[in-house]
Amino acid sequence: MKQALQAIVDQLAALELQIGTLDRAIHAHHRANDMSCRLETVPGIAVIGATAIASTVTDPSDFKSGRDFAAWIGLVPRQHSTGGKERLGGISKQGDRYLRRLLVIGATAVVRHARQQPQKHPWVMRLLAKKPAKLVAVAVANKMAHIAWAIMAKGGYYRAPELAAAA
Repeated sequence: MKQALQAIVDQLAALELQIGTLDRAIHAHHRANDMSCRLETVPGIAVIGATAIASTVTDPSDFKSGRDFAAWIGLVPRQHSTGGKERLGGISKQGDRYLRRLLVIGATAVVRHARQQPQKHPWVMRLLAKKPAKLVAVAVANKMAHIAWAIMAKGGYYRAPELAAAA
């Protein structure tokens, strides 16, 4: 029994070492990639998300707009419209599941931060007043995808809305 437990402990130690090595490699790739560094300036997109987006999207001009990019990830609501009446459903969930997951996780952190500092995120707070937190997180992830596309396609860094309005 003791040998079996020791084998498991050794495996966990080896896995932690391997995770550390891979984490350092991801950070090194991130620092060397200008696009990844620019994407990291967006709230909710951290090193792993920025590196994943920059590595997956080699040519942002493949997408005409941020909406096309968000649709490619699967963050755009399904439309069931007829006769001029627009009916939006849930997100399509088609596209890159890994990028969608990273953006939704990052958006969940933005929603949590908005609850702690509501004056910094008035748009999120208005949505939270009307909609459930998970739905708001998906809406924020959609907005993050739009912003990420704009940064990739047009260059530059993220500027907070109040700073962009002042410029």
